[in-house]
Amino acid sequence: MRNVSALAAGRRHSVGRRWDGTVLAVGNGAADECQVEHWEDVVAVAAGNVHTANNTGKSHTVGLRSDGTVLATGWNGDGQCDVAAWREVMAVAAGWRRTLGLLANGTVLAAGRNSEGQCDVQPWREMVALSCGDWHSVGVRADGSALAVGINRRGQCAVDDWRDLAAVGAGYLHTVGLRSDGRVLATGDRTTGACDVDGWEDLVALAAGSYHTVAVTAFGRVLAAGDNSHGQCEVTDWRDVVAVAAGSTHTLGLRADGTVRSAGNNTDGQCAVDSWYISNADKLHYVK
Repeated sequence: MRNVSALAAGRRHSVGRRWDGTVLAVGNGAADECQVEHWEDVVAVAAGNVHTANNTGKSHTVGLRSDGTVLATGWNGDGQCDVAAWREVMAVAAGWRRTLGLLANGTVLAAGRNSEGQCDVQPWREMVALSCGDWHSVGVRADGSALAVGINRRGQCAVDDWRDLAAVGAGYLHTVGLRSDGRVLATGDRTTGACDVDGWEDLVALAAGSYHTVAVTAFGRVLAAGDNSHGQCEVTDWRDVVAVAAGSTHTLGLRADGTVRSAGNNTDGQCAVDSWYISNADKLHYVK
């Protein structure tokens, strides 16, 4: 089974996979990260994200096609878009200057910067899910345990004792994990509040932005914690949401009717998604 992701949020752009396999993108496309208009047969998208700072901004976009091949566009300064030769990929994740691909055999491919060890995923086996933060990478194994590589200065890679996981999300300095019982684990920098998720329950999906965490409940409500300086956590009135994506300072939510909500920083037009129609809820989870 191939994991399907319909939304992705980067530093200054947003990406959506439509029901017919085509892709939409809005925001700053100075590095060609929004050049997706010719993509077809895409089942999952990912966007390279990095915390907002004066020396950050360039990004890239990744698309997984139904045949297991991978597309990429945008900034390629570290080879993060050199994925054309990848085959039998089941899921993709994109971080600052890198791309990860989960293969059908449970191993992981990596392209891009590895100065901090964030691409040291060659030993990983039996993986089922991936996420990329700024400088660290996290994965879930088939037995529900977690692995992490990269910078661990704030404890963002301290996931060795996590169990019973269904998904993970990696931000700038924190990591969150969704357990199969609908509760959340968190590790890393707690000064922003992004790890203040202890009371959350009945969750079905989550995402980690640079300094905030967002999750979807089984009832279609959205929860958020962490930095709200751009309004990226103002999602409490959202309803009927089935998936979320978190960028550096903005948040996206996909509703069951295929429309998309947004909150947060729109300086580069990354929240201009009101006209998007992505897909029906029954097409969001998996495709064969």
